[in-house]
Amino acid sequence: MNSFEDFGLSQELLGNIKKLGIDRPTQIQEKSIPVIISGRDVVGESATGSGKTLAFGCGIIEKVIPKEGLQALVLTPTRELAEQVKNSIKSLSIKKNLNVISIYGGVSINPQINELTRAEVVIATPGRLLDHHQRRTINLSKLKIVVLDEADRMLDMGFIKDVEQILRLCPAKRQTLFFSATISPDIKRLADKYMIQPIQVFAKNMVDPEKLKQVYYNIPKEVKLSLLIDLLQNERSGLVMIFCNTRRTTDFVVKNLRKNEINATAIHGGLSQNNRTKTISMFNDAKVNVLVCTDVASRGLHIDNVSHIYNYEIPNDPKDYIHRIGRTARAGEEGIVVNLLSEEDYGRFSRIRSDYSNFSIKRLEKTDFKRIFAVRAESEERPRFGQRRSGESQRGRNNYSNRRR
Repeated sequence: MNSFEDFGLSQELLGNIKKLGIDRPTQIQEKSIPVIISGRDVVGESATGSGKTLAFGCGIIEKVIPKEGLQALVLTPTRELAEQVKNSIKSLSIKKNLNVISIYGGVSINPQINELTRAEVVIATPGRLLDHHQRRTINLSKLKIVVLDEADRMLDMGFIKDVEQILRLCPAKRQTLFFSATISPDIKRLADKYMIQPIQVFAKNMVDPEKLKQVYYNIPKEVKLSLLIDLLQNERSGLVMIFCNTRRTTDFVVKNLRKNEINATAIHGGLSQNNRTKTISMFNDAKVNVLVCTDVASRGLHIDNVSHIYNYEIPNDPKDYIHRIGRTARAGEEGIVVNLLSEEDYGRFSRIRSDYSNFSIKRLEKTDFKRIFAVRAESEERPRFGQRRSGESQRGRNNYSNRRR
């Protein structure tokens, strides 16, 4: 393996990397940094947490000149990732005094307008960037380098038209970098259209399959929450992530975990940016040990030392399952994935097992757990007359419906 000194980086940048406690490049860094420094366009495929930010961050730090206007743009799919990338690039640019800012929705636009007048590096979500363009509060004419981070997630979230519009607004003479956990046909088409003879680099998944244990329980929906609580209360674990498919289910699970004295918190797109940032910080600092989330937290965010992944609901897209379980069994540590299956999960779980037939997912049985009475989360609307409720709190209504039939 090469060292960072082999890449021809400046002594200033090498010193900042060393201060971060990073001694050796990861596989994606080793393969992509020399190509990026050479000025070529790059399509990089590597899992979340593999070091992509440092890879394209090196290119940005080496190419951007202080006080010469906006020269580097990084597009990210979420606000959390924008903040994370901003902080990473700032840490790499100490002493170079670059103005690195993040712009995204959900917060006041006025402070961003002021910061943009001095920014040399901008990390942005697509919608807010286009908002600034329409207001003429951002000048893209001097861009040297444009990065799409978590490109597949960006396209999955419906940003492809926004991304294309932004790329058309950027100078034709620029370096373009796409980094993604998976290279989909849409990303390939985008690369063919907006990049110049890109170099493709690939890195192996950081998850160690030999250290990742995957299991599932096949249980009725009305006792799914009871089993989850029993497992959390009786299994020794470190940091735990529980994935749900909707904000409503996330709030429902968190409220009931807290009711049963489990230290849990939620993160999803319905929370304010301040709350989301605070939640991630508390989880990373182990001030809470259970994070219940939608797929907003399965990609991009830097979260270490997760011992258990629980899929309270199976995701619609098999790729999202891979991103979820990729949060554990990393860097030589062991990890466990627990899937809680009820009838509505069967089809989605079958697709995962078909697409990833090499996975060994063992079925477990457990019946000796206490049934709990679930309470609704505050975010759940009261159902209208005749509308079915969800979760365990509906056992009475479901039994009543069964009697009527």
